[in-house]
Amino acid sequence: MAAIIADRLVKTYRVFRKQPSWRGALRNLFHREYTTVRAVQDVSFRIERGEIVAFLGPNGAGKTTTLKLLAGLIYPTSGTASVLDYIPWERDHAYRRRFSLVMGQKNQLWWDLPAQESFVLHREIYRIEPTTFTRRLDELTALLEVRQLVRQPVRELSLGERMRMELIAALLHDPEVLLLDEPTIGLDVVSQRKVQEFLKHYQAERQITVLLTSHYMKDVEALCRRAIVINAGRIQHDGPLADILDRFSSHKVIQLQFANGTLPENLAQYGRVVEQTPPRVKLSVPRSKIPEVLSTLLAQYAVEDVGVQERPLEEVIAEFFTASGVESRESRVEGRKNGVVS
Repeated sequence: MAAIIADRLVKTYRVFRKQPSWRGALRNLFHREYTTVRAVQDVSFRIERGEIVAFLGPNGAGKTTTLKLLAGLIYPTSGTASVLDYIPWERDHAYRRRFSLVMGQKNQLWWDLPAQESFVLHREIYRIEPTTFTRRLDELTALLEVRQLVRQPVRELSLGERMRMELIAALLHDPEVLLLDEPTIGLDVVSQRKVQEFLKHYQAERQITVLLTSHYMKDVEALCRRAIVINAGRIQHDGPLADILDRFSSHKVIQLQFANGTLPENLAQYGRVVEQTPPRVKLSVPRSKIPEVLSTLLAQYAVEDVGVQERPLEEVIAEFFTASGVESRESRVEGRKNGVVS
């Protein structure tokens, strides 16, 4: 059974367009102009129970807006969605006890109080039985290695420690669906890894459904097999993470180490030189020409070591977004006077 179904979701905003200079400000008093911003356009996907799926896209692509729609924080302009068989924006009390939304740039904990006090408040809000609450809190604090910090004011914690506390608060009521919006943003490498390892273990053990947005490809590669790519509010890809390389990357990287300690002078004829540290070089070569280029290089030069690799996932996605970003961003904003958004 599907945990999350989005069906042709659309979300638009009516935004006041301020005119420059004092003359424009005066004109705005009598005649206001608006733009219609299309944050989400015809988004459809289906996530099965127990899946962990990456939701990728550049800033402004519509990721957070989609998560807010699924959490019931905002209403769609059109389309519908179902999460655990509930319509999110109806805000049924039973639904709110079965999911959690964690936003890496938003705090749900009281800043000046120990995290323990916020956890007790969550116990009351979600009506968690006291012995169950104590058991879950002990388990989560142990897994995230913060048991000794729960009585320390949140403002005194590091960013990584605060994020682990945020995850505990989100999971205390044992949700079936977890919506994660940039959970490792700004964290150091050690904290990122701890969060990744915890999420991987917890999701595998509980089989909860997770929809994850992140700009850190290490998060995505560590946790997800499937990725949904959104750009300018539209779905560009929905399928296995590995297929992104096949679909969006037309090149691979050949690594060569030459036997004589130097590099040939004419390597650029075989592909784009990505990196060179004699006697090693990396060449970006069209996928279809890999066999031909390798055969030629091995026949003409003494090569001690050779390897063929896919380009890093973050490079492929960044290149795709850069290539389509300008056109996509322009298509998202339709300027029209006195636009109406329902």
